[in-house]
Amino acid sequence: MTITEIAPAEAARYLENGSAILVDVRTPVEFAGLHATPALNIPLDRLAEDALRTACGSKKLLFICQSGTRGGKACEAAAKMGFSPTNVTGGTVAWAAGGLSVQRGKQVMSLERQVRIAAGALVALGTLAAILFSNYFLAIPLIIGSGLVFAGITDTCFMGMQLAKMSWNQQSASPCTTVPAKR
Repeated sequence: MTITEIAPAEAARYLENGSAILVDVRTPVEFAGLHATPALNIPLDRLAEDALRTACGSKKLLFICQSGTRGGKACEAAAKMGFSPTNVTGGTVAWAAGGLSVQRGKQVMSLERQVRIAAGALVALGTLAAILFSNYFLAIPLIIGSGLVFAGITDTCFMGMQLAKMSWNQQSASPCTTVPAKR
């Protein structure tokens, strides 16, 4: 499936004239940390046809995430539900860099960074346990390394999906403040 993409500035024009809806598919905590002002938050693991139909009605459906990867996955899922979705190129990072209106709240650690920390810690602990106790512990870094290779090839990260469900990624962050677009 080919994913349709749109530049942040063009997406903002659709939103200004009311012909589109912007759905941010990151975790609630990531969303609260920084998001495009008009975006709704429906995390990728909670996308459902009825929620999308309620949110967008007959409007153009635009997805946004941190940098574009999860938005692409959301487009694939929505297309299977019968929508014609569009991914915002470069995600929230490009949206903010383009001077478009964002809301900022409590800054949080990105899901990608959490995955790198968890994978690195598991590899280090597995290797240390193999040195100190038994070579059988080498299975831990082998499994984690294999998982990272699989994630790189398929652009699907099991560890990331599990971390997204953790309580610290579900809690509401502090209230957000609007940062108007640069004109």
